[in-house]
Amino acid sequence: MSQAEAARHSTAKPQDQGWAWMVLLAAVVLQGLTLGFPGCIGVFFTDLQHEFQASNSQTSWFPSIMVAALHGGGPLCSILVKRFGCRFVVMLGGLLSGLGMVSSSFCKSISQLYLTAGLITGLGSCFSFQAGVTVLGYYFVRWQTLANAVASTGVSLGFTLWPLLSQYLLDEMGWRNTFLIFGGILLNCCVCGAIMRPIQLAPGSFPQPAKPEEEPESRAEEAQLSNGASPYHPTLQQHTRRTKCGSMLQKYLAFDIFCQNKGYQIYTIGVTWMMMGFALPHVYLVPYAIHSGVEEHKAALLISIIGFINIFIRPLTGLLSGHRVFTGKRIYLFSLAVLLCGLSNFICVISAEFSVLILYCVILSIAMSGVGALVFQVLMDVVDMDRFSSALGLFTVLESITLLIGPPLTGLLVDLTSDYHYVFYNSSFFLISAALFMGLSFCTLEKNNKLRKASKARLDNPSRYQYSEMSTEPKAESQSPPAVEYITCI
Repeated sequence: MSQAEAARHSTAKPQDQGWAWMVLLAAVVLQGLTLGFPGCIGVFFTDLQHEFQASNSQTSWFPSIMVAALHGGGPLCSILVKRFGCRFVVMLGGLLSGLGMVSSSFCKSISQLYLTAGLITGLGSCFSFQAGVTVLGYYFVRWQTLANAVASTGVSLGFTLWPLLSQYLLDEMGWRNTFLIFGGILLNCCVCGAIMRPIQLAPGSFPQPAKPEEEPESRAEEAQLSNGASPYHPTLQQHTRRTKCGSMLQKYLAFDIFCQNKGYQIYTIGVTWMMMGFALPHVYLVPYAIHSGVEEHKAALLISIIGFINIFIRPLTGLLSGHRVFTGKRIYLFSLAVLLCGLSNFICVISAEFSVLILYCVILSIAMSGVGALVFQVLMDVVDMDRFSSALGLFTVLESITLLIGPPLTGLLVDLTSDYHYVFYNSSFFLISAALFMGLSFCTLEKNNKLRKASKARLDNPSRYQYSEMSTEPKAESQSPPAVEYITCI
């Protein structure tokens, strides 16, 4: 074997075999540590209220900021990955997450907790999670779909284990020592990142994509220089900065797709509205159960039940939705899952007994599995894959805004009324209205597209749609506008 062949063999070996499966295992742990972690915050809700003498609205800002940073830091993470690589960003995220939780154990006010456990830990979790998902795309080619499905089970494992561990440590050590221990646990993201060593791909293994965003800038500079302008001229520098800023926004925040693609516009608005109510049960279910007389360890078990059922239902939902029967129809499955989430909240309003809450968690978990399995798949269906990353950037930033403001606004309503039922009323309102909006809007859009295609077909072949009595005057027909032209106005 020649040296060149040996080099190609060594560079291709990590993909889909060998060390790639260790990277997949690290990705499972990583998603459990990051995406699964916010699910346990509700366990500490009551203790934090008593410690800082804070209202429901003030306390709920803490998990809201964490989840918003976890979702909204995507564009910043993409920039860091491009500059420093996935391995560095995963380890940086682990360091920030651990530092945030360790610092939060020394907080003297609820506002300090917003910065430490909220912003710093949330942003660190975002870096570790998104960079960990990205690196799977380099290690897996043939088995990429399987790898992503297996990695997503880490989220369900995290939802199952974090609440149980949280309640045990809270009973034994208090919330400050528990947060300190959590800081050490989240530092294991650095270990996962160390496992994700970069692959040295052989030259020509992947085609180098063109960089169209740099072309306008280079052409502008060349035009200015050809006219004798200095590269340090203020006008040229200002134009270059504007061009770089515009290309950066287009790359990571796809406003052009939002304005031009109706499907993406409807879906983004629907999911953004949905997120106002989607996170409310995760934040308030445990406090509601404790307020209603359920023992604390049983209340923490409710979140674990949701995560445990997700382990089995989410892969099945993804497998079912991948069948060709549902091609082009996944948005309706997604809307149905969101609708079921909204309707399930009325169970909590009927009764707060532990057995009834278990039934609620089972139904909610099944519906949430559908939402979790389909949310990004539907986005792939409505956006071309060559612009998916930029579409995802705007999508996550917008949903992070509603994730941030949803729980505090609901907490303010609970403070004013002293009634936790409004949590589930609010959640149902946002979820049901979002489901109906997306389902009906896509149904209307699909009908309009069919009418437009039919109209185009008639214009392209008008002879098929002419009446027989008009066929005796072909010349006059050719000079007059088509008889079905009015249909295009619909």
